[in-house]
Formats: sequence, structure tokens, C-alpha cells
Amino acid sequence: MADRHYRTIPGCPVEVTLDLIDGRWKGVVLHHLMAGQCLRFSELHRRLPGITPRLLTKQLRDLETDGFVSRTVHAEVPPRVEYRITEEGESLRPLIEFAETWGRARMARVQAAHASQRVA
Repeated sequence: MADRHYRTIPGCPVEVTLDLIDGRWKGVVLHHLMAGQCLRFSELHRRLPGITPRLLTKQLRDLETDGFVSRTVHAEVPPRVEYRITEEGESLRPLIEFAETWGRARMARVQAAHASQRVA
């Protein structure tokens, strides 16, 4: 694995984890790949409204470099590129699932707070 972070490992384990899945999109990409067998670039792009193709490409390259995602190019015209979660990526499943559960609960709390403010 050509992990870009082995060169400069931060001092804290939480920092290591957050550095690998930093930003808005990497965790979301992993979430979608964990939900299915594999996804083509266009399918991923459709599931991530707001991300540019260029940024999605960069995020996928980083995830591939870190060993979380594998990329398969099929020799077709036009080329078909598929992305799949790796075993190392699967090791992040508990973290991604927790983030989803916490996020849903947070959204519900915020909605409830807004609803109670409208009533008052």
C-alpha cells in the first residue's frame, strides 16, 4: 500500500484517522461504496450532488492511494471505470456507520429545535 501518510504520521491516533478521511467528501464516498458492490464514476457523481467531477476524481485518487478503494478500468469504448471498497476500506465501516447514526440523530435534534422555535 502506498499510503501517503506513512511518511508523516501525526502524533495522535484520532489525528491519523481524521487525516485519512478529511474533508466533506471522502466519508460520503466510502459510505456509498460500502452500500453496494461497486460503483461507476458517473453513479458516484450522481449520488454526490454538489461535488465537481474534478474534486470527486481527487477524492477517489486519495482513497485509492491510501488503500481504501480499488479502481478497475474495463477496456471498453468509452472506458468503464468502477470503484470498490477494499478490505482496508471495510475496516472503516464501524466509523462510517457511527457517523451516519450520529448524523441522523443530530439532524432530528436540529429539526426538533427549529420546530419548537416556530411554535413558541
